[in-house]
Order: sequence, then C-alpha cells, then structure tokens
Amino acid sequence: MRSDIRIETGDFEIASEWDACRVRCGGRAGAIVAFCGLVRDRAPVRDRAPARDRAEVDLVRGLHLEHYPGMTEASIGKILEEAADRWQLIDVVVIHRVGDLAPHDQIVLVLVASAHRPDAFAACEFIMDYLKTDAVFWKKEVRDAGSVWIQATAGDQARRQGW
Repeated sequence: MRSDIRIETGDFEIASEWDACRVRCGGRAGAIVAFCGLVRDRAPVRDRAPARDRAEVDLVRGLHLEHYPGMTEASIGKILEEAADRWQLIDVVVIHRVGDLAPHDQIVLVLVASAHRPDAFAACEFIMDYLKTDAVFWKKEVRDAGSVWIQATAGDQARRQGW
C-alpha cells in the first residue's frame, strides 16, 4: 500500500487529489472512496443543553487546529497501518489542515483506493473514526459564547470502539 500523509495550512483541491490517486493506481483500483470534512458553523451548547436536547446551538466563528510536527504524522501513520492490516488497500491519502479555519472550510481529506469497493468504503470510514480519536491534534472552536477546546465526543469514541 502506498500512503501519503500531509499536514497543511493551505486548502486542498479534491479533484486534483482524486485525479492523482487515480493515475497512481492505474487499472489496479476498482474503487476510490473519498471523505472530505468541513468546518461547521454551529456547535451544540453542551454546558447548557441536556445531552438529549441539542436544539440550542452556539454559532462557530472559526476553528483553530494545532499539531505536534512528527508526532501527528506518526499517529496517522499507525492508523493507516492498522487499516492496511484489515483491508486490501492500494493507495491512501490523508490531508489534514491546521491553523485558523473558517466555517465551511475544508479541514480533512481521506482518499482510499482498493481493488474492490467494500474494502475502500470500510477503510475510509475506519480511518476517519480513528482520526477523530487517535490523531494528535488540538482543536479550539471560536464561538459567539467564547473559545472552547474540543475533544472527541462519546459518539466518536463509541464508533472507534465498534471497530
């Protein structure tokens, strides 16, 4: 499996990343699955709303991401190694942005190429679930009500444990 892990401050172009992956794979790939995460413009008011009632939200003005160079890439590398142990993968690309991002900005891209779609779909979802819980990033939402450092949610943890 070929893998490419990039931590960047600038935006990425999904189409050019897709095309490059497709060219690298040639006729070996029967599927390429892509996931692109975006910065949301609202967040549940966790400190005021009960867990079952997420109707009340704070507006998000931005997201600040920090990482520890070398450590972040290594943590993502371990995730990709585990994915490669579980599924037959040809090519995997993970691009994660850091720095200051605005609502609606692209934050993460995962491309997974495989000979067959079940492996590509499962591995892409697995990688995203693990990125949310195991990748070394620090995220701070800038909200109308103030800045909040955010962590993986109980739902994120449960999805990861399901693997």
